Amino acid sequence: LAESVPDAGGVMMVPAFTGLGAPYWQPDARGTITGLTRGSTLAHIARAALESIAYQSAALLQAMARDAVAAGSVPVTELRVDGGACVNDLLMQFQSDLLGIPVVRPAVVETTALGAAYLAGLSSGVYASTDELSRLWRAERRFEPTLAPARASELMQRWEHAVRQATLAP
Repeated sequence: LAESVPDAGGVMMVPAFTGLGAPYWQPDARGTITGLTRGSTLAHIARAALESIAYQSAALLQAMARDAVAAGSVPVTELRVDGGACVNDLLMQFQSDLLGIPVVRPAVVETTALGAAYLAGLSSGVYASTDELSRLWRAERRFEPTLAPARASELMQRWEHAVRQATLAP
């Protein structure tokens, strides 16, 4: 459904159903849908819901990057993803577009379970070292940013505006 429209049509969703965590720390925030018009469809709302995952992740990663650079560390140059949501190509491309860096999806997307298996293998001697495990990791797909940085910045500003609306006191 979300892929049936080229964009969210100006609709923004802030899924603050239980407040907002990092980087906002607003436990009293409320879920909001903004930007609805007569032309908005269920597909636009679905697209906005999917894009909200990328907006939240981008806001958090940008805050972490600012902190890292301020502490003298290097900026993030690539985002490696895992979990069920990462199988959605539309979401991964949008995430790359917002961040302006490549997003890399592994061949095995459930890496939490894989990590547990790797640890069991390390402790039982199946694997000799973490270096050996590092060599087993494989990328399945790499999403490169296609959105102009100015447009990505504009979208993030719209997201931040929607977040401010979600955090207004009732």
